[in-house]
Amino acid sequence: MAEHDLHDYSRALVTDIQALADAEDGSIPNKFTEYVLEILEEAGEATDAALAFHSSPRGPEIYGYGLPEDGSSLDLYTTDFSLTPSSSKLTKAESERYFRRLFAFLGKYKAIRYSQEDNTDVHDMCVGVEKALSDVPKIRLFLLSNRVCTTSAPGPTEFEGIPVSYELWDLARLHRNKTSGSISEPITVTFEQPLPCLAAHSEEPNYSVVLAVIPGRQLAELYKEHRTRLLELNVRSFLQARGAVNKGIRDTLLNAPGKFLAYNNGVTATASAVDFEMNEAGSPIAIRSMAGLQIVNGGQTTASLHHVLTRDKRDLDGVHVQMKLTIVDPAYLSEIVPRISRYSNTQNKVTLVDFSSNHDFHVAFERVSRSLWAPATGGSGQETRWFYERARGQYTDKSAEYDTRAAQRKFQLITPSRQRFSKSDLAAFVNSWEQLPYWVSRAAQKNFAHFMERIEKSDPVVDVQYCKRAIATALLFQTADRIARAHSAGSHKRLITTYTVARLSLATEKRIDLDRIWNEQGTTEAVKGALDELCPLIMETVISGDRHVSEWAKKSDCWDEVSRIPWELPEALAAELTAEPFEIVSLESTESDEAEAAVEDIPSEEWRALADWAREGRFLRSVDRQLADRVAQRLSQGRPVTGAQARQAMEVHEEALRHGFHPEANGFDDADR
Repeated sequence: MAEHDLHDYSRALVTDIQALADAEDGSIPNKFTEYVLEILEEAGEATDAALAFHSSPRGPEIYGYGLPEDGSSLDLYTTDFSLTPSSSKLTKAESERYFRRLFAFLGKYKAIRYSQEDNTDVHDMCVGVEKALSDVPKIRLFLLSNRVCTTSAPGPTEFEGIPVSYELWDLARLHRNKTSGSISEPITVTFEQPLPCLAAHSEEPNYSVVLAVIPGRQLAELYKEHRTRLLELNVRSFLQARGAVNKGIRDTLLNAPGKFLAYNNGVTATASAVDFEMNEAGSPIAIRSMAGLQIVNGGQTTASLHHVLTRDKRDLDGVHVQMKLTIVDPAYLSEIVPRISRYSNTQNKVTLVDFSSNHDFHVAFERVSRSLWAPATGGSGQETRWFYERARGQYTDKSAEYDTRAAQRKFQLITPSRQRFSKSDLAAFVNSWEQLPYWVSRAAQKNFAHFMERIEKSDPVVDVQYCKRAIATALLFQTADRIARAHSAGSHKRLITTYTVARLSLATEKRIDLDRIWNEQGTTEAVKGALDELCPLIMETVISGDRHVSEWAKKSDCWDEVSRIPWELPEALAAELTAEPFEIVSLESTESDEAEAAVEDIPSEEWRALADWAREGRFLRSVDRQLADRVAQRLSQGRPVTGAQARQAMEVHEEALRHGFHPEANGFDDADR
C-alpha cells in the first residue's frame, strides 16, 4: 500500500466526516462510527447496527451495538477518531484500553440501564443486550479507528461462557476495503482434510473449473463464520439467505439427510486462487485451500444448512453438497463473476447488478441529476448542483481531481457537501414519501433492497422531471429532520423524521407540490408549519411507552398507529396542494389501471355511504373514512382517482365489506354500477 495513497485517503476521510457532522449538526466521533457501520453493513460484516454512546470516566465506553435478526451474535462498537490521524498511530496499549472499556460494558449494562431514562438509545441498547445475552452464541467487539494501528486485535476470550471475538477496523483496513475492488476483504479457507476434486479441461487462459463434493457441515460452518460475506457477489443468494429458510431443503435435511446430494442442485462458487494437491501427472486431485471464496448460486442451500446445524441442532453427518468451483484470475473477476452469477440464476428475475452501483437506474440517476442546475436561493445568484454518489467516495474523488485549492473551493461552492446524497439516502427520502417509514427505520441496506425491489416493479423513467422530484423529497426530508432536531427528538431523530414525512404524505395524499420545492430549493412556510405540528404528535406515538423504540419503529403496526393520529390539514397547506399526487416509485401501471377502473365502477354515492357507515359504527381508521369521503367528492365532480389513491381506496372498500358494509342495504346493487 502506497503511503501517499493512504495519506490522501486519511485526509479525505477526515474532511468527509467533518462535512457530514457539520451538515447534520452532529458529533464527529458519532458520525465516523455511523460512516464505518455503513461500510461494515455493505461488506456483510455487520447487520442491524445502531448508534448509542455511553462513557463513564475509567469505566465502560461504547458507541453502538448490533442485534442481527437471526440471533447469530451480539455486536458492540467503540470508536477512536483523530482530526490529525497522521500525527500518531494507534498503539497496542491504546487499542487494548479501548477494547477493555468496551468489554466492561458487558458487566455494567444493568446498572447503566437503570441510570438512563426510558426510550433513550442507551436504554434501548441495554434492554437489547440483556435479551441477547440469554441465548446469543457469540459476542463480537469492534474497534473503529481512523488511525493506523501498530498491532492486531486481541485473541478470543469469554464472557459468562459466551465466546468473545475482537475485530479491529483501522485506517489501513478501511483503505484496503475501499481500494480492493470488492465489497470486503477476500475470504480464505483452508481444509484440514484436502477436499477431493475433479478438474475439467479448459483452454481458457483466465479461468478454470473443478467439481467437488463438500460436507454439508463444513459448508454450514463456513457460513457461520463468514455470514453473508460468503454470498455478497450474488445479490439473489444474499437476499435469499436473509429471508426465510427454504422449507423443502430443510425437510430433506431433517428427514432424509442421506439423500440430500441426490435431491439438491448444489452450489456454484468462485475463487481467485486455489492451492491444489496434485497427482503424479500434475493434475489437481484435491483442494488444500482457496482464497476469495464466493458462493454465487446456492444461497438458500447454504443458509438452510446453517439453520439446521445451529437452530435445529442436527449434526449434518452424512450430508454432502456438490460444488462447481470456478477459479477466476483476479484481473477478470468483475467481468466473469457477474456472468456466472447471472447465468446460474436464470430462473430468478433479479440479477447481480440489480442492487449494485452499476444498475441502470443508478447510472441514469447519476447522469441526469448531475446535469441539473438547482435554482439560486437567498438572493445569492449562485446556481448549484446536487451530487448523487452512485458509489461511495465519488464526491471526495471528484473534488480531488482539481489540482489547486482554489479549484477545489469552486467545486465545493457549486456542489456543496450538504447537497451530496448516496443510494441509501435516496432510498430513505423516497420511501418516506411513499409512506414506508417502517422500512426506512430498518438497517440502511434493508431499506435500500426494498427500494430496489419497488424500482424493479415500477421501472420508472429516470428523466429530468423524475430527478427533480426525487431531490425535492430530499429537501422535504431535510426540513423535517431540522424540525425533529428542534423538537429534541435526540437519538431517535431519523425515526421521527421518516414517520413525520410519511404522515404528511399520507395526509396530503402525496399532493405537496414537489415541483415548487425544487424550484425554490426548499419547502414553503405552510409545509414547515405542518411538519412542526405533526412532529410532537409523531414523537408521542413512536417514542412513548415502554417499547424498545428502534424495534417498534421497524414494525408496520407502528405505522398503523401513526397513520391514525388525529390531525387536521392546515388551511394554508391545503390551499397549496396540487390536483394530482406525485408518484416517485409507483407500483406496476397495470395494478394502478385496474384499481382506477374499479374505483370508477363504484358510484360516488356508495363511497359517501361507506364513509357514513364507517363513521357511525366507528369502523375503519379515520384516515380511511376520510379517503372514502374524498373519493366520493372527486367522482361527483367528474375528477379521476388515480395511482396510489385508487389502490388505497379499493383496499378500504374491501376492508369495509369484510367488516359488514352492504352496498345493497344502502340502495346500491350491481345494476347501479
